[in-house]
Amino acid sequence: MQGSCCCGAVKFELTSPPSMMGTCHCSRCRKVGAGALVFVKKDDIKWISGRDDIQTYVPSPPYKYARCFCKVCGTSLGEILSDEESFPINAHVLDEDPGVRNHFHEFVAEKPAWYDICDDAKQFEGHPVQS
Repeated sequence: MQGSCCCGAVKFELTSPPSMMGTCHCSRCRKVGAGALVFVKKDDIKWISGRDDIQTYVPSPPYKYARCFCKVCGTSLGEILSDEESFPINAHVLDEDPGVRNHFHEFVAEKPAWYDICDDAKQFEGHPVQS
């Protein structure tokens, strides 16, 4: 499964499909353009080109999750350079169907009033909790 940024500078391949998809409604994810997220394993990302064209935004505390962007076109890439074993990337950078569907909505308390959630995925006021 291939992925890329808008201008094509950043290209990668996933050797295994994402494990899950979720939608974040927090103001930070909405502003960086990465609300629909798929979760991938670090070892499943194989770089084709453009790894050096990725810029990382490191937020001020209390926020801790760095966000990555193509420094050429600005496409939001999620946490694609994370050192964690599994992490979210922007679902929209995948060039084909990821094979998973939305499993949850997080930070629905921050969802804008004009946005209606139109699926039956679980909803959480903050980060998901196991039930």
